[in-house]
Amino acid sequence: MTIPETMKAAVLRDVEKGLEVNEIRTPHPKAGEVLIKVAACGLCHSDLHVIGGAIDFPKPCVLGHEVAGQIVELGEGNEHTGLEVGQYVSGAFLMPCGQCEACASGRDDLCAPFFDLNRLQGKLYDGTTRLADLDGSEIAMYSMGGLAEYAVVPSTSVAVVPESMDLVSSAIIGCAAMTAYGAVRRGADLHFGESVAVVATGGVGSNIIQIAKAFGASQIVAIDISDDKLASAKELGATDVINSVTQDARAEILKITGGKGVDVAFEALGRPETWTTALDVLKDGGRMVPIGLGAGVQTAQVEINRLVRRSQHILGSYGARTRQDLPEVIRMADLGMIDYQKIVTKRIPLEEAGATYKLLSQGKVRGRAVVDMSL
Repeated sequence: MTIPETMKAAVLRDVEKGLEVNEIRTPHPKAGEVLIKVAACGLCHSDLHVIGGAIDFPKPCVLGHEVAGQIVELGEGNEHTGLEVGQYVSGAFLMPCGQCEACASGRDDLCAPFFDLNRLQGKLYDGTTRLADLDGSEIAMYSMGGLAEYAVVPSTSVAVVPESMDLVSSAIIGCAAMTAYGAVRRGADLHFGESVAVVATGGVGSNIIQIAKAFGASQIVAIDISDDKLASAKELGATDVINSVTQDARAEILKITGGKGVDVAFEALGRPETWTTALDVLKDGGRMVPIGLGAGVQTAQVEINRLVRRSQHILGSYGARTRQDLPEVIRMADLGMIDYQKIVTKRIPLEEAGATYKLLSQGKVRGRAVVDMSL
């Protein structure tokens, strides 16, 4: 396949100016990496922390960490990966190096080089970025830097997408769906028949509802401040919905659960008030699983005596175990257990990414918006 020397990318150079679509050099993969021609890239709430300056990340940078596309070039060392030029793949935001102590034990979600090199420095695991301006100056990568026409992704963090699936919508599998799967399967270890509450029903929360249903949850209560989002949650499998602005979430949960509270409460936004709600609706001995990332160094209050006396658990969940879980999430989507297409409510061209992130920050995007590179 012919790969152009340059490409379009949404670059963050200045927090005040926001994202700008620029022409930059097309990257190429090194050992253990692939180059994909991006079909689509999802716009995730966690990107807002970098765009708004709450998280200090190197600039200039290219964001975008949930992608789908076609492999157009293989780096060295891919002989045993099963990956080939021409395959359609989904890329996971959590890119395990595959070699550190955590990765060796199967804990891709705790990969030290991912956090130290990629999330702090915007680099891949040889200590360099794959992105550069036309003059050769470096551009940092947030995960794979998917808000661009081409993206380099470690082979450890891509999985083949069947041709039967919608490639553009499958972009959300690598973050929104996989994060939800990790929370339900790994964080909560949800058992058949347990009751759950999902606090904040955006892209991740919507997928938690579907995956909890697939795992056999008896009651799935969606809690949000938007009636539109709650209506969508009901369509995706929520048995009950609560608007926490007009209703007392704890009182309503106690009615729904016969005075007990839920077995598992998922918190999918990363704000102190949603933490409080999740803990308030939890039963004695229950598990609260926070997934949402806060803005910078943010804290939430916990009532110590209640947590101790009622034997409640707080179990943080970040992503999932990419190499094991990404193929399973794709399989669930292909089987119809995850309606990934319904989660995608807005498709936009790359030039509208900045404006759509503003809508996301205002809570005006239901489900997930994706940049469709064909537009």
